Amino acid sequence: MTPLVDLADMSRASAAGSTVASQAPWFAIWTRSRHEQVVREQLEHKEIETFLPTITRWSRWKDRRKKVAWPLFPGYCFVRAEIEARPAILRCTGVVNIVSSAGAPAPIANEEIDNIRRLVDTDLLYDPCPFIRKGMMVEVVHGPLKGVVGRLVRKGARARLVLSVDLIGQAVAVEVDAADVRPY
Repeated sequence: MTPLVDLADMSRASAAGSTVASQAPWFAIWTRSRHEQVVREQLEHKEIETFLPTITRWSRWKDRRKKVAWPLFPGYCFVRAEIEARPAILRCTGVVNIVSSAGAPAPIANEEIDNIRRLVDTDLLYDPCPFIRKGMMVEVVHGPLKGVVGRLVRKGARARLVLSVDLIGQAVAVEVDAADVRPY
């Protein structure tokens, strides 16, 4: 005679297991160059939840062109795991380290990962861009102002860049395309 399995108990156990996993914090894993996919596969094999956001780009070889999925954040893969999983994560080929702050792995806010996940699950066009904040010194990398360094005072589709002459306490502002600047 086969034992009866209570489906309610199974679903509670399954839900409890997923609750534990979903309660674990997200961490960024720093990987060797072009090892993001290898790291993701190894971590999934170890049953550690991973997230590797990608962007589809055309890649060109001598004899052909092909659409290839490239990591949205080159050199990084994300994992949701308890700190006890750290040794298993660090033993994966291609893992350099877990991104840390003050010597301890630094957790990432769930909302940040959820926001990126929601974006990559849409059909919207998106591109990686440098992380720039208002007040940062930036350099123009495209257009007629290429090479000019100034302070970013407004960010949006059109960024406002302030160029100053500190000695005389004067400045001038110009609008530039946000995609044309990078941190200096």
